[in-house]
Amino acid sequence: MPATTTPTDIRLHRRSGVLELVYADGTSYELSAEYLRVHSPSAEVRGHGKGQEILQTGKKYVKIVSIEATGNYAIRLTFDDRHDSGIYSWDYLKELGENRQQYWSDYLAELRAVGASREPLPLGTQVVSIVPPQSREP
Repeated sequence: MPATTTPTDIRLHRRSGVLELVYADGTSYELSAEYLRVHSPSAEVRGHGKGQEILQTGKKYVKIVSIEATGNYAIRLTFDDRHDSGIYSWDYLKELGENRQQYWSDYLAELRAVGASREPLPLGTQVVSIVPPQSREP
């Protein structure tokens, strides 16, 4: 892994929910827990291929509860909504930092397009999605 994508320091600011990445060249990125959660590299978020992405909603107040090193190339983040299956490679974290404004803007536009919200549903609310059956052709 090129040294330019490997952070020299990773700091979790628990109160603000920000993960700070610091690089040898002096560059640093502050990425919110919500931003990292909705852009998780996991199959739960990305799906299993192009066009299978799953828009994450209601993550405004999510927090990172732990960080675990994964070899010398990545970290695994655990969030307080129990999501822990994303492996954030150094390259992906750098990409998230470099493109934060655009990715965040795109995410907010996606939410608006489907009438979804960053706000979580009230406690005890259950959502069931009804999908019409596909028509069967002989």
